Amino acid sequence: MVLPQEGHLLRIFIGESDKHEGSPMYEWIVRQARRQGLAGATVLRGVEGYGAHSRLHTAKILRLSEDLPIVIEIIDTRDKIEAFLPIIDAAIPEGLATIEKVEIRFYRSGGKEKP
Repeated sequence: MVLPQEGHLLRIFIGESDKHEGSPMYEWIVRQARRQGLAGATVLRGVEGYGAHSRLHTAKILRLSEDLPIVIEIIDTRDKIEAFLPIIDAAIPEGLATIEKVEIRFYRSGGKEKP
């Protein structure tokens, strides 16, 4: 797959304990992105944060949280991201999604085939 130099980044902020049909929400989102043919997705686990409810979620040893912040980053063209948003929008009851322009410098597979 070849990406243009100008792409877009979809960043989705949810909680680690968020579920969709019994599975972690972040896993479901990544699988949906792959199914839709988006270029790639990465899930990042935060060590501390808060959202719309202003509840602090932290990984400090004395206050171990089971609902740490999760950020899913997906990069592709604007059109593909816009087509993907309605698929996940209804499944995310709480969270935040942002889109921003990114400059793609390279996108390589290293010659390895997908499993």
